[in-house]
This record gives sequence, structure tokens and C-alpha cells, in this order.
Amino acid sequence: MAAHTPSARIRGIDQEIFPLNLGGNTFGWTSDEQESFDVLDAFTAAGGNFVDTADVYSAWVPGHTGGESETVLGNWLAARGTRDSLVIATKVGAHPEFKGLSRETVNAALDASLDRLQTGYVDLYYAHYDDEDTPVEQQVETFHELVDSGRVHAVGLSNYSPQRMREFFTVARERGMAVPAAIQPQYNLVHRREFERDYAAIAREHDAAVFPYFALASGFLTGKYRTAEDLEGAAREQMAREYVSPEGLAVVEELVSVADRHRAEPATVALAWLLAKGVTTPIASASSASQLTSLVAAPALHLSADDVAALDRASQPFA
Repeated sequence: MAAHTPSARIRGIDQEIFPLNLGGNTFGWTSDEQESFDVLDAFTAAGGNFVDTADVYSAWVPGHTGGESETVLGNWLAARGTRDSLVIATKVGAHPEFKGLSRETVNAALDASLDRLQTGYVDLYYAHYDDEDTPVEQQVETFHELVDSGRVHAVGLSNYSPQRMREFFTVARERGMAVPAAIQPQYNLVHRREFERDYAAIAREHDAAVFPYFALASGFLTGKYRTAEDLEGAAREQMAREYVSPEGLAVVEELVSVADRHRAEPATVALAWLLAKGVTTPIASASSASQLTSLVAAPALHLSADDVAALDRASQPFA
């Protein structure tokens, strides 16, 4: 298995990115502001420079309204003065006050995100979910205008059907407008089918970077959940529970076996498998700085062809 590159790029963004994308969904949710600052400090100290958030994080928490993650990240950026050395991704379309992808909604949502992030631009701006009430051509025009304005440097797509995603790419290319530079699919050892069947070809065809979310299957692939009972009391218990099956637990067993051979953590191996499969950079989040160690170790862990094949076999029921 050829070694993956130690850095990557996003089309339209000059800066190289560290091959781990830190997820900001925990900021202001499972980690308070100081804990989030600690995570961000540890991530950048390890060489990380690519942070992913969304305007909707964490509106699902009772008493939250959305924007909590961006606010914490913006406060950290202001306190550290490191904005220009980082690549920041955020998303639009799901915030309770800014649902959908109409031109008016997207522009208002971006202004709100920029205020919370305390910055004048977003490096990578995703359409978080498709809006089927807004024609793709209008979506393409809206995001092109954002790039043209300088408030957004590159466009990404997440949670589109393969058909609508292809249409977005095609319309953008045909009209000479901003072609999405990245896609954010769900992809991991226990969720392979959709990406490998539908989205991988789109990314290859359009030279789009791939940043998979739920790279650790809501913590299931960290190895700490070996039985259903292990999930009791976990913050993401319900999200991880869907993977608890004989097939899912068999994947964890193989993951642990490979990790033991490398004297590594299962989470490190799960992320290294994604890199070995050719994704640009997986997204993973941490609620504490101590959890980061196994995540940032992934780019340096080179799995053998036999390792990858063993993990492929164990996860075949999900392919």
C-alpha cells in the first residue's frame, strides 16, 4: 500500500491542509469553551490547521439556538490571532433561522456565520443539505456570487443525492461558475456502500476533495464499544447504537486486532484506513485534548496492503 501524502490541498485555497480535519460539532456542546480552546490549542500544536463546523451546531441541544460552535471557534480565533494560518470550513442550510438555500437565506446565513467566527471570509463553505425547493441552477449562481465577493474561497457539497450533486457540478462547469472543490459524504468502515457506489466516482470525475463525516461512526470505531452495554451513558449513545450488530462488532474486533499489531489505537487505524482508501482528509472530533492523540496519529500510520484487505473483508457487509 503506497503511503498517503503528508498534506493535501483544496482547489481554490492556496494553503496546504493537515490530513486530519478537526470536527467542531463538540464545541459548546460536549466541550465547554475552555475545553474547546484546549482541543484547538492541542490540534494546532500537533500541526493541524483545518477545522470544520456548521452554523447549525449545536441547535439540537435543549436551550441552544445554533451557532454555538462557530461562536466558540470565533472566540478562539480572536484570542489566538491565528486566522490566516488556518483553513476554516462551515456550512449553510440547516440553521433554525436560515433553512434552505435560497439566495437571500444563504447570504443572511453567511453574514451571521462571519460575525460569529469573527472573520471576513470562510475558506470552504458547504451547502449542508440540498434544498429541493431551490433549483440547482439558482444554487450554483448563489454560491458563485459568494466566491466572487471574496467572502467564500471555495464551495463544498454535503448530503445531496448523487443525481443532484452531479447536476450541481455539471451546471457550474457549463456556466463557468464556481465548481465545488469538495464533497462531505458519510463514510467509514461500517458505512461504505453509498460513498463507494455513488459518490467516489463523482469526486474523481470532478477532481473534488473528499472529507468524510462520521469517520469514527459516532465513536463506535474507537474500540471502546464492544457490546451494547458499553454504550450506556455515552453522549452519543443513540447515534452509535445503530452500528451495534454482529457485523458491526466484527469490524471492531478486526480493528482492534490491526491496532494491536501496530501498537496503535483503534481510532487511529479507522482514520488511517480512510486515508489508505484515498479520501483527502477524514473529519474527527474530540471533546478533550487527551482524545486528540489517537486522531492526529492517523496520518503517520501506514497500513500494509494486508491490513487494509483485512479491514475491507471485515467491513464487506457494509459495502
